[in-house]
Amino acid sequence: MQNWKIKLSLFINYFVFAILLNSSGIAILQVQNNFGISKNGAAWIDPCKDLSIAILSFLVASSITRFGYKKAMLCALGIVSIACFIIPGMPSFFAIKLLFVVVGCCFALIKMSVYSTIGIVTKDSKEHISMMNFIESFFMIGNLSLYFIFSSFVNNAEPQSTSWLKAYYLLGGLALLAFVLLLASPLDESSAKSDAGKPEKIRFLDMFKLMGEPIVIAFIFSAFFYVLIEQSIQNFLPTFNNKVLLLPAVLSIQMGSILAGSTALGRFLAGILLKKLNWLYVLVSTLILAALLILVAMPLAKNETGRNITGWLDAPVAAYIFPLIGLLLAPVYPAINSVILSALPKPKHGVMSGLIIIFSAIGGTTGSLLTGFVFDKYGGHNAFYFSLIPITILIIFLIVFNRLQKKYAAASQVELPIITDPIAEEYKQ
Repeated sequence: MQNWKIKLSLFINYFVFAILLNSSGIAILQVQNNFGISKNGAAWIDPCKDLSIAILSFLVASSITRFGYKKAMLCALGIVSIACFIIPGMPSFFAIKLLFVVVGCCFALIKMSVYSTIGIVTKDSKEHISMMNFIESFFMIGNLSLYFIFSSFVNNAEPQSTSWLKAYYLLGGLALLAFVLLLASPLDESSAKSDAGKPEKIRFLDMFKLMGEPIVIAFIFSAFFYVLIEQSIQNFLPTFNNKVLLLPAVLSIQMGSILAGSTALGRFLAGILLKKLNWLYVLVSTLILAALLILVAMPLAKNETGRNITGWLDAPVAAYIFPLIGLLLAPVYPAINSVILSALPKPKHGVMSGLIIIFSAIGGTTGSLLTGFVFDKYGGHNAFYFSLIPITILIIFLIVFNRLQKKYAAASQVELPIITDPIAEEYKQ
């Protein structure tokens, strides 16, 4: 298989950062137990991660092509491995927030580089959307693994124990392994560097010009509301299991793996289905089903609390049903990312990947803070009903995005540039 070594490297890199990034949900639960932090206060772990992703992406998106995707990924893996080896010796809320700042910055480099590299190693838009879904499904396999990794370090008998932080030693080792594999993987980035000679000021202005395109605006809102939904559910599912369904801490974390597993399966299946079916029909159908699932699962959660629960077999039905929402939400994010990237020329993939990350991070932060607020003020049963509002808004934006994408495709067929770039043309002259 062509480019198999670099493709394998991309999968491994994403797997490692899936565990690191999404351990924020476990951290949100554990800092409440370890340090007596409120749900609203613990929710700030996610902004530490997401805002650092957004800020670094904004600063480097216009220059990452010139720096090099492989170099950026190697830097991220090296830095985060060092942070993982340090954090178990610094058990404090401040240190944990600092860790997620580092993880967020490094993930920004990884995600921009991975998304841009997909355009280099795939031949056409169908292969692009398929690989995007497969790589995102591998991300969710990493997410699935984290629940079992961390739960093995949590001590139910001592809720205030910080032994769970020792899991980061293992993650530091995985990051080093990914570093070595990437170092040995060749990557020809020449096709993405046709505009690498532009002055930095012009490259930075190109990012703002790209944000002004109608198709990009529709995409940005779609990505924002999707990640708002996803992160609000993912980050507070362990807390929901523990505080609302009254599951023990270890079981609360382990059962969060159902969400990751169902999301991984959903993205794997989407990688097959989207080769044959229209992406809009698939995404709108799954979002409607996701909304119905919330309406079914939340009343079940309210009816089944107050029982003595010790293991998987006596966990309430809601603990199994609600995480299946991952299966339905799964296809949305990789599909819309692939659609927008496939519409753009490869030299613009670095900048567009930066915009994807920036607005995804803002959506994640918004979702986490809003859910933490609703959880504290109105209770866990009501917190996830909130997701019905952004699901409805997201469906509307996906329809708009699809219409603009069709116009965009039609324009390119009559030899119009995919993205008009008068500044670049003036520079060439």
